[in-house]
Amino acid sequence: MSKWILVLVMICCSAVVALAEDMAITPFRSVNQSPVAQIYGLPADTGADIVGPGLVMLGLTQDISSNYTVSSNSREEISLDGETYRLTLSARYGFKPGWEVGVELPYVIQGGGFLDSFIVDWHTAFGLPQGGRESAPKDRIGYRYRKDGIQKLKMDHAGSGIGDMSLTAGFGLHDSRDEKSQERLAVKAALKLPTGDSSSLRGSGGTDFLLQLCGNTNRYYGWGSLGLFGSVGGLVMSDGDVLSGQRNNLAGTGTVGIGWGPASWISFKVQLNGNTPLYRGSSLDELSGSSLMLISGGAVRLPQGFLLDIGVSEDVAVATASDVSFHLGLSKSF
Repeated sequence: MSKWILVLVMICCSAVVALAEDMAITPFRSVNQSPVAQIYGLPADTGADIVGPGLVMLGLTQDISSNYTVSSNSREEISLDGETYRLTLSARYGFKPGWEVGVELPYVIQGGGFLDSFIVDWHTAFGLPQGGRESAPKDRIGYRYRKDGIQKLKMDHAGSGIGDMSLTAGFGLHDSRDEKSQERLAVKAALKLPTGDSSSLRGSGGTDFLLQLCGNTNRYYGWGSLGLFGSVGGLVMSDGDVLSGQRNNLAGTGTVGIGWGPASWISFKVQLNGNTPLYRGSSLDELSGSSLMLISGGAVRLPQGFLLDIGVSEDVAVATASDVSFHLGLSKSF
């Protein structure tokens, strides 16, 4: 742990030389990493910024997520135990003023991981509930769901590969800035294609379409910048291969967040991500509960115009998202 703290300190110190302008507060590019949710086209890009004409915005994000939940009732039982690693490369191109197109390509690893003992110790140290994790076998993978005696989902092998690719587009509705403020409003859309292996939960086996309205405002003061941001959208999903008989073909999505930039090279922010249920025909929160997750952390401006996001997320609505996810995001405009 001390090694990672030292690395972070070195990054922050090196960023001081990159001072240029006030730090704009932007959303985390992270989504629900539950193994039965991350296969759908939930929005990662909820920012209201549109890439300038002739420019390319490249991004690389890494999410490491630990999943553990076990629930049952008289008709159903579910167990989600494993770790998900999602590395996403994104590119957005501004082809004319106020318009952009892009692509997102994830690489997904499902496995037993290594975080179980660390999370048990963390919960013990702070008196947090374990939910049965402390007595379960460590560092294993097993995603299972049974209903009325029928095995509907079973995935107990580790694997990796390309996930579901998304084609994206955005149109700026409003963009104004002066020395004291900046306001943006944009419409963004995404088409998720079934390029990942659904049997290994690297994709859903179906096509999804997302449409959302994104907005943000930043105010610049002598003591730093203050930013608010949010989005609201709708996700249309085809049946696909994973629990297709219980799929909700329409879901709502939304985000809201706030941040403070005390200096031009660093900001701190918190963000709530939510979505309505992705499945129906179940009384288990893991499938039919509305999801709400909290991401907290910040951003550091590095030399040469790179921006590094660092965040940790937890499931506010218990069992509807990963227990904990660690997020890193690096981006730069060219």
